[in-house]
Amino acid sequence: MKAVATLAGAVAIFALAGPAQAIEGGVDVGEHYTNVRVGMGTTSPGFALSGNWLRSDHDGNAESVGLGYNVAVGDLFLSPTVKVMSTNPTDSKDGYAVAVGGSAQYAVTSMFNVFGEYYYSPDAFSSHIDDYQEASAGVSFQPISLVDVRVGYKYMTMNGKDGRKDNVIADGPYVGAALHF
Repeated sequence: MKAVATLAGAVAIFALAGPAQAIEGGVDVGEHYTNVRVGMGTTSPGFALSGNWLRSDHDGNAESVGLGYNVAVGDLFLSPTVKVMSTNPTDSKDGYAVAVGGSAQYAVTSMFNVFGEYYYSPDAFSSHIDDYQEASAGVSFQPISLVDVRVGYKYMTMNGKDGRKDNVIADGPYVGAALHF
């Protein structure tokens, strides 16, 4: 829980001391899962704060808060990130995980982007699960600066510990939309 308190403190300092940041919120819907996401500073270089709640129809859910640093290299946008999450698998005990990873986005045109992300938490950085993995990739379309529509594929799993069942929270294609302010 010390990691959660540390991240909460960093978030408070970031929100109070940082310059005005763009805010975004969106929803991704797959056949058997829903992902609600929010972010501040996620579309501009510098520090970014993100959060999400992903719920499976069959295997539980996970909530996370992430702190990252965005770097723009030409048309490539890189975002190394650390996430602190609450894990709620259906066939295991509730717990937590600290995942490291990041995302990359490449602007193909002014309206089309390709993106991908990957996060991993080993047994040493999680409780009640062996490991946590999350990956997604897709294409986004931004017809105007306020709206972003995307299609992609998402995979998220919490591998069981001590003989417990693995919980695949997301595994399949999705469609999503987001608003940027």
